[in-house]
Amino acid sequence: MEKKCYVVVLVAFFLIVSSCMVAPSHGKKQTEALGHLYEIKMKGSHVLNKSPFKAIHHINKSRIHGQEEMKEKDRIPKLPGQPHVRFSQYGGYVTVDKKAGRALYYYFVEAHHSKESLPLLLWLNGGPGCSSLAYGAMEEIGPFRVHSNGKTVYRNRYSWNHAANVLFLESPAGVGFSYSNTTSDYDKSGDSKTAVDNYVFLINWLERFPEYKERDFYISGESYAGHYVPQLAHTILLHNKKANTTLINLKGIIIGNAVINDETDVKGMYDFFKSHALISDETAYRISKYCNLESENNMDAESSTECKAATDEVNRDTYNIDIYNIYAPLCHDSSLRVQPKEPSVVNFDPCSDNYVYAYLNRADVQEAIHADVTKLDHGWEPCSNIITTWGDSPSTVIPLLRELMANRLRVWIFSGDIDGRIPVTSTKYSIQKMNLPIKTKWHPWYLDGEVGGYTQVYKGDLTLATVRGAGHQVPSYQPKRALSLIKHFLAGTPLPDTSRYI
Repeated sequence: MEKKCYVVVLVAFFLIVSSCMVAPSHGKKQTEALGHLYEIKMKGSHVLNKSPFKAIHHINKSRIHGQEEMKEKDRIPKLPGQPHVRFSQYGGYVTVDKKAGRALYYYFVEAHHSKESLPLLLWLNGGPGCSSLAYGAMEEIGPFRVHSNGKTVYRNRYSWNHAANVLFLESPAGVGFSYSNTTSDYDKSGDSKTAVDNYVFLINWLERFPEYKERDFYISGESYAGHYVPQLAHTILLHNKKANTTLINLKGIIIGNAVINDETDVKGMYDFFKSHALISDETAYRISKYCNLESENNMDAESSTECKAATDEVNRDTYNIDIYNIYAPLCHDSSLRVQPKEPSVVNFDPCSDNYVYAYLNRADVQEAIHADVTKLDHGWEPCSNIITTWGDSPSTVIPLLRELMANRLRVWIFSGDIDGRIPVTSTKYSIQKMNLPIKTKWHPWYLDGEVGGYTQVYKGDLTLATVRGAGHQVPSYQPKRALSLIKHFLAGTPLPDTSRYI
């Protein structure tokens, strides 16, 4: 039986993450999807497996298909309303289960330069159930951002394809343009199935793009991809070992504002609220006293009442701010413009979700990117409306991080320092649970003569890095610092320090 204190806090946790957003004009947003998962975890009638993640050992060879001549069919000559670029881009479907008719949509951009030598980087958004095309590609690290007219795009000069060949994947099936002809698949979604389908996708995609088979490969992502990324990495290591060969040349992972460990994620959120003056010291004290997640005993009636009262107060205090960037403006006018606003990559537009939604639901855009070729019975959404249940979600991925480090993979965890949802306090608490010796002590890292954030390196090749002035979606708010971060990660070089005060 779960602890009463845990249930009460999860109830409050869901209310906080779902109430502080301006209501969207369509579907769920990434900012709400994680709260929805906690609602599911909270419901006593729903059986959700929270045991440690275990990869599937046997994957039927019938799920690996020939990919001859499919790469060229996926080439995207140009997106509608796109400025001229010198790199190639591709988009299309990879079947991951032919019998079920399950296929995942991908978007791939080759590097601006040196595509033959730069690594391959996969980006995954979380949710669970949110689109890497919507967020990663169109609002964060992709080569384009969408104008406020919802019809044209402009260059993101801090795109991560300045550092790598970047692959975006909409997963699991039911997210974005990805689909299954077996609709019951949507009711079987969860961490384990997502990891397997992502792995099968990669094996097939590398057959379609064989020039990347031996290329250094890295996995990146944010938020609930704190589960997806290490789970996929674990699956890759397992099947490389089973095959006694390198099927996928995995070198490392990097996750941002990541869901890592339920208990410390929740505790870190409340502590962040207190330290940033979003709630009173008295409220924080009452949560600490009456909502103790570490207690093995059920709370008595008085504690339960006091805990609920305290978390209700937190809900009121944070209702009208965006806890995913506590200093960001809200979107008050989501309407599209006939004459688009002056675009800015460095000043993120809080209404960007609406522009991307309009753009990706245009018939000419879908035709250009080879999406919705089966004419789905639902429109494209940034976060899935048809995945309504989630079968398994481990309470922690710390054992997987330890395993990756033991296999000498590079592991970086970064944190936008003004995200209140999975804040830097949560990330630090989660890393502290690993009890790792410090290799390089805490220090600022620099870009353009300014502090870009702070970093600490642990023995075993784990790096913690904060990004100053960034919210939950770090590259949206601090694109230049995010690009510097990924360049150092891929190169395996420390973030730049200075030996003197500036």
